[in-house]
Amino acid sequence: MALQATTTFCFSGPTFRSTPHSFTSKRRISIKATSTSSSTLSNSRSNLKGRALSSDGSSTQESPYVLCFGEMLIDFVPTTSGLSLADAPAFKKAPGGAPANVAVGIARLGGSSAFIGKVGEDEFGYMLANILKDNNVNNEGMRFDPGARTALAFVTLTSEGEREFMFYRNPSADMLLEESELDFDLIKKAKIFHYGSISLITEPCKSAHIAAAKAAKEAGVILSYDPNLRLPLWPSPDNAREEILSIWETADIIKISEEEIVFLTKGEDPYDDNVVRKLFHPKLKLLLVTEGPEGCRYYTKDFSGRVHGLKVDVVDTTGAGDAFVAGILSQLANDLSLLQDEERLREALMFANACGALTVKVRGAIPALPTKEAVHEALLKAVV
Repeated sequence: MALQATTTFCFSGPTFRSTPHSFTSKRRISIKATSTSSSTLSNSRSNLKGRALSSDGSSTQESPYVLCFGEMLIDFVPTTSGLSLADAPAFKKAPGGAPANVAVGIARLGGSSAFIGKVGEDEFGYMLANILKDNNVNNEGMRFDPGARTALAFVTLTSEGEREFMFYRNPSADMLLEESELDFDLIKKAKIFHYGSISLITEPCKSAHIAAAKAAKEAGVILSYDPNLRLPLWPSPDNAREEILSIWETADIIKISEEEIVFLTKGEDPYDDNVVRKLFHPKLKLLLVTEGPEGCRYYTKDFSGRVHGLKVDVVDTTGAGDAFVAGILSQLANDLSLLQDEERLREALMFANACGALTVKVRGAIPALPTKEAVHEALLKAVV
């Protein structure tokens, strides 16, 4: 999908307002890796050389981008829903990892994004790097570890499309990203720096995460945080809660789910605004609570409310929250004044809700992320 001029669609009632923006980005692709004798990997590396080009073959210009930090991995999703891992007849390989999903989601929507993270110097790792490049995500911040494998996750799906995870990380390459490997120029030039909590679980990645966020904050970059709770990866629930909250007050934008509210507040009612407001720290600009098909709630210092979602047939909920995040960050990267304008923020959140809804109709995360044209069409159909 080539980068091109795009339109941001703002939904308000039966019509759309559109404001043209130029989404062009100077995308240098550089790969840090040691040599290998594998001809397959050599071919993969050669495909990653050079700059990302616009549709006419010329180098693109710089534009505000969302930089996503964290894990990228391979999800293996059963081809048949409602079965255990042992009973599943086959699995579909799908690229994933929440921060990478968001980066691709933004690019699919016509926005500009980049990714920082580490994968194994293996076929899966180079495949993932190529997937980012093919989706116009700047991958110059990716690193390759010759001594660790790319992370894998087997994802079971219930008959309702809900997920259970089994991870293979012992350790995986994403856990081994070091502060010295960070591209600080890429970090400081971002408009928004987005991350989760999985990168806080172990060292050295935890220190790299904290250093990257600190550099972004000092450079005036907006910090966006989606805890993306995955309890099986943490030593204990208490450790997960402590670490997730340890960086809470540095974020400018936070997106959480109902289940995460229950976890972080030790069982309090996620539908009680007073409970949610406890998670709103003084410097926070926007707190978002996703509620699946019901849509989302939003909280700022000045206003709060709910935006209803789209009803669709659920196949796989993997990546739905990431698609939602991509939808709202793609809007905010172009115009942060949305945070002060409730009507326009609601329009942007309706767009984000549609991104999440379309994603659950397809198996896998990255393969399911929608284009802005698909989101536009879904919103138009919703009001006919």
